[in-house]
Amino acid sequence: QVQLVESGGGSVQAGGSLRLSCATSGDFYSMGWFRQAPGKEREGVAAINSDGITTYADSVKGRFTISKDNAKNTLYLQMNSLKPEDTAMYYCAAERWRWSSHLFRYNFEYWGQGTQVTVSS
Repeated sequence: QVQLVESGGGSVQAGGSLRLSCATSGDFYSMGWFRQAPGKEREGVAAINSDGITTYADSVKGRFTISKDNAKNTLYLQMNSLKPEDTAMYYCAAERWRWSSHLFRYNFEYWGQGTQVTVSS
């Protein structure tokens, strides 16, 4: 059974940093992070594939970094220079076979339960 378990969320002031982690139970070709703020659609933040290729939403480029530790089966999202508009529930997502540079929800089959990130001004 596939499991994706996020951790690392919390409350931070603007300009601060957080690192999200996603522990996984399987092998996936693509993994990513999405976020959803209240009243808004879930949007893609970043993704990475097994070849190390990454893609980022324009809103987080230069501030967020996605990475994987294959030995630990763990996905990370390092978030720096956080802004109040980054406040959202952050979800880990995974796909066994495909990669796309487009951060669309339907590109990912498996999802975690989410971890809350709150950035205050």
